[in-house]
Amino acid sequence: MPELPKLSRRAVLGGITGLAAAASIPALATTAAANQPSNVSQPTFYSCADWGARPPNGTPRYVATPPNKIIVHHTAFPNVEDYSLEYAFRNSRDIQDLHMDGNGWLDSGQHFTNSRGGYLTEGRHGSLATLLDANGMIEGAHCVGQNTQAIGIENDGSYHLGDQPPQAQWDSLIAFCAYVCFQYGIAATQIYGHQDFNSTLCPGGIHARLPELRDSVQAVLDG
Repeated sequence: MPELPKLSRRAVLGGITGLAAAASIPALATTAAANQPSNVSQPTFYSCADWGARPPNGTPRYVATPPNKIIVHHTAFPNVEDYSLEYAFRNSRDIQDLHMDGNGWLDSGQHFTNSRGGYLTEGRHGSLATLLDANGMIEGAHCVGQNTQAIGIENDGSYHLGDQPPQAQWDSLIAFCAYVCFQYGIAATQIYGHQDFNSTLCPGGIHARLPELRDSVQAVLDG
């Protein structure tokens, strides 16, 4: 399957009008923004429409307050060696089916998913539009107590038994976190793992690498 072109902000916002546009969204400033670089490259994202997401069972809730942290997860799915975009799309559909049909949630719980091939897909509907516009966020269902203040990203794979993410996935995670930090003025020190807040093994071995992740993200922010 050929790789799709990078989405423009206009195309993404036009594609999911109504999920977050119902509220009047003021421009929100953060004190950390003054210390951020003038620009961080936007990674290539694939929207819910790109990977064939089901409609949510309701409208994901828009939160006007910007997120103050990123929470890193792993899916605990098998560590497949299919690093293709096609598989990344199929995996996103599998996650949504599990979250909606198994957990009874209105949509995917995480805001974004990072495949083992390094492809970034939107999780919960509306998450990409609010990130690109840097105004507020969509309430997630990925971490109890943090769903209205943290952007959640699932890294496909199981990393609690000693395996580590492929380099493409790790590099994509750095690029994603740097962009989210830049957009919202979040400090690189505010990148956490799921187990920092809930009783879980998630994100497995990635948790021990969070200091490395924070340093790498800070290096991108420093230009």
